[in-house]
Amino acid sequence: MLDHLTFTSPEPKVIQGAKQDWELVIGLEVHAQVASNAKLFSGASTTFGAEPNSNVAFVDAAMPGMLPVINEFCVAQAVRTGLGINAAINLRSAFDRKNYFYPDLPQGYQISQLYHPIVGEGEVIVDMGPGIARRVRIERIHLEQDAGKSIHDMDPNMSFVDLNRTGVALMEIVSRPDIRGPEEAAAYVSKLRQIMRYLGTCDGNMQNGNLRADVNVSICAPGAYERYQETGDFSHLGTRCEIKNMNSLRFIQAAIDYEARRQIAIVEDGGKVVQETRLYDADKGETRSMRSKEEAHDYRYFPDPDLLPLEIEQAWVDDIAADMPELPDAKKARFVKDMGLSEYDAGVLTAEVENADYFEAVSQGRDGKQAANWVINELFGRLNKEGLTVETSPVSATQLGGVIDLIAKGDISGKIAKDLFEILWTEGGDPAEIVDSRGMKQVTDLGAIEAAVDDIIAANPAQVEKAKANPKLAGWFVGQVLKATGGKANPAAVNELVAQKLGL
Repeated sequence: MLDHLTFTSPEPKVIQGAKQDWELVIGLEVHAQVASNAKLFSGASTTFGAEPNSNVAFVDAAMPGMLPVINEFCVAQAVRTGLGINAAINLRSAFDRKNYFYPDLPQGYQISQLYHPIVGEGEVIVDMGPGIARRVRIERIHLEQDAGKSIHDMDPNMSFVDLNRTGVALMEIVSRPDIRGPEEAAAYVSKLRQIMRYLGTCDGNMQNGNLRADVNVSICAPGAYERYQETGDFSHLGTRCEIKNMNSLRFIQAAIDYEARRQIAIVEDGGKVVQETRLYDADKGETRSMRSKEEAHDYRYFPDPDLLPLEIEQAWVDDIAADMPELPDAKKARFVKDMGLSEYDAGVLTAEVENADYFEAVSQGRDGKQAANWVINELFGRLNKEGLTVETSPVSATQLGGVIDLIAKGDISGKIAKDLFEILWTEGGDPAEIVDSRGMKQVTDLGAIEAAVDDIIAANPAQVEKAKANPKLAGWFVGQVLKATGGKANPAAVNELVAQKLGL
């Protein structure tokens, strides 16, 4: 499936310092909201944008005596995600309490999985260019509940709390420190998002906070990362700082770049980088200290006494695996191999699952390259211009397929097809009926085309002499004939007749 890719070792982002060059080492903890109608331990709705504190069950609000009940669907979604990144699925996992105080955490602890996660080691294949890929190792995926949201800008004297997100199921996807630059970090998050959207396990909406990343950044001298790879000793990598709650690919890159330069300045000044949690200020383009970095013992983790260890059967996992959709890498490889598409075009078409589904509907039973050309150039180009998506496209896959069928049958030329596309975009309708009712059919009667060619040649003797001296100028006659026939003359027939009449 991945035969078309060349895997390369991570190429570090080298940042020049005042005294020496430095390399970046990056690891990410991605928090992905599980696509589920109910929360992880309650039946409360997960609908985004509801009235504050309206999607809150008693257990979410930590009312006395309320016990959590695991949502089986959320567990299945985590297993499905693990299978999507070729990870080990742990048939036995357990939930722990992570204790800390924050106003939007009603229980005073978060139910998470520290010691026994639901998903073990896996990998994500990150595209770094046509045919070039990198492997980023995944350490684990664990399930946990989200906290609520504190609101500080509604009143100058007090803060408010919205508990709608409290208890929403999250998958925390923890990578190894395998990422070596800002662009690669963004590409990794983008690929994770793509995989989960194909799987239907997370909608990946970063604006709504449904996909967030904590980015761990450290600097090291050239060659130190290789020593870490050989020994497994993290001390070679330098002290890391964590940048919390990044919800933009562009900001992830900017924050990493700033943080790396901040750490370099500290070290080259003779100081030491302090391990801490930081926030990124997008307005100022800089990170700022949030709190000192906590370790596991600071949270006093212990097994949650209200939840038994979670034990699942291999047969259940096998059933989920049997129902897995075709994932983006496999789909892209199939488009390249079976339809003859370029790596670039296949990548564009598979970037979003909805786009890939649309293209597959258009290309069904038709020439793949021609379908790709119309979807990418005409449809996507117009969608981008209008700020629309495939889901809101005025032209359906059936309509666009109808346009391609009319071209293949010779009923319309490429130029007429573009005019037809415009009509479908603004007015809708059936392509074949529009062509018939509006007299848009291509002229294929060789006698009528020949008469038009003869008329143009007879009216332009000087241009005839020029074309005979320079055959490239014959295109002028083709254009004039197409113009005279309202673009309806078959271009191939016009070209052939012009060349014949001019003796070229």
